[in-house]
Amino acid sequence: MKLLKVCLGRPEKLPGKSFKTGIYKTPVSSAVMLDHLGLVGDAVCNTKHHGGEDQAILIEGAITLDWWAAQLGRPVDPGTFGENLVVEGLDNRDIAAGDRFHIGGVVLEASCARSPCNTLAVKMGDPMFVKAYTKAARPGIYCRVITPGMIEPGDAVRHELYSGERVMICEMLAAVGRRLSDQERTRFLAAPIGNRWRPTFEKIGNSRQ
Repeated sequence: MKLLKVCLGRPEKLPGKSFKTGIYKTPVSSAVMLDHLGLVGDAVCNTKHHGGEDQAILIEGAITLDWWAAQLGRPVDPGTFGENLVVEGLDNRDIAAGDRFHIGGVVLEASCARSPCNTLAVKMGDPMFVKAYTKAARPGIYCRVITPGMIEPGDAVRHELYSGERVMICEMLAAVGRRLSDQERTRFLAAPIGNRWRPTFEKIGNSRQ
């Protein structure tokens, strides 16, 4: 696999909204520094739900973006879903919490699923897109940064499987709002999932907005 695109965002207003968002990402051609909070120069406006060490980087697999293009009947340009990195040969459904991506000297660790929001729906021009994104069961992959450094398009990417019991990223999104068994809850909480997601699985019948 290799890194196809590196995308940065700047604060922009959504159509018809007064607040700014960093969801509008565009590819860059040069090397970018990546620290523990993500790509240097990338905008994160809503820090309550986005950004932070557990959600420093959002990855989309090129296979998943191609699937979306077929579903939508139009090209899905890099950065469309607000992702920072697009990885060649990657299907989002194959990734579990704790899996690692080695990009040169940089190491990223998958932590949680991208949960669709109204901002994404407005950007996509479809008020029903949150439902469609959830039903597709191919969420973007949030990662924490284990080892920071420089990355650039064309870098080789190596996928390292988590050594413990695997909780798939797509499972996390599918579990939202669903009553989990004690066994499922224990399995989810044993995985290295992001801190914002842990309350989702700690409380019986808890749902996440």
